[in-house]
Amino acid sequence: MKKILYILLGALFLAGCSSEPVSDTDFLLNTVSSITIYEENSSKKPAEIIDECFSLCRDYENMLSKTVKTSEISAINSADGNSVDVSADTAELLNLAVMYSEISAGKFDITISPAAELWNFTAEEPKVPADEEIKKAAEKINYKNIEINETSVTLKGDGTTIDLGGIAKGYIADKAKDFIVENKVEKAIINLGGNIYAICPEDDEKGFTIGIQKPFAPSGTLYGTVKLKNGSVVTSGVYERGFEENGVRYHHILDTKTARPIENNL
Repeated sequence: MKKILYILLGALFLAGCSSEPVSDTDFLLNTVSSITIYEENSSKKPAEIIDECFSLCRDYENMLSKTVKTSEISAINSADGNSVDVSADTAELLNLAVMYSEISAGKFDITISPAAELWNFTAEEPKVPADEEIKKAAEKINYKNIEINETSVTLKGDGTTIDLGGIAKGYIADKAKDFIVENKVEKAIINLGGNIYAICPEDDEKGFTIGIQKPFAPSGTLYGTVKLKNGSVVTSGVYERGFEENGVRYHHILDTKTARPIENNL
């Protein structure tokens, strides 16, 4: 799911910083991502740490993205029900995804993939699928079809496929945070296309101020702000990706039970 946040720029971040921030931007995870280091205590230069962190993120993308043909997720999806040996990281993330599916009683489910592909919101001219196609896609959504035995993964059920779009970016942001902290960086912002992670020293009272995009308003219009310190904040909105057909708006956040855009008046 596409997630958008806007960071308030400028002096709000710089209070108390002992040096100029170092920042860089790259295109990965199918979005514009940036890392900014404000304070560090490392033998490495901040630019070097940022470059290595981007490389780490790209390695995870190549491992976890279903759109990368050589990824471990693509191998699982194309295995026709056969077991696939994966890395410990992929197995860890899949176990986390299953755990969140259980916690949410299936409201979150990485086997949403057949429905997401059917609706194809990224197409140049998306359209509402036929009712029968939607029904068939819904029948394929069931996280219980994912069988994980240590680092061996098997997809049961006819047509079950997985898409980590709703969880991979947060997982990768956590790994990026770990890498930056291991390099003795004390204050930084990781922004993976709106998936924000703020790193601060424990004695930093101000932290960061994160701006939240106002739905359906021009880009950069704030709905409100969130104070963030050593944590992550993410949004997903029905305003971000969708289309209209016959006067009805259809959006990319799908109901795992119906395989249709969820209707909850948010």
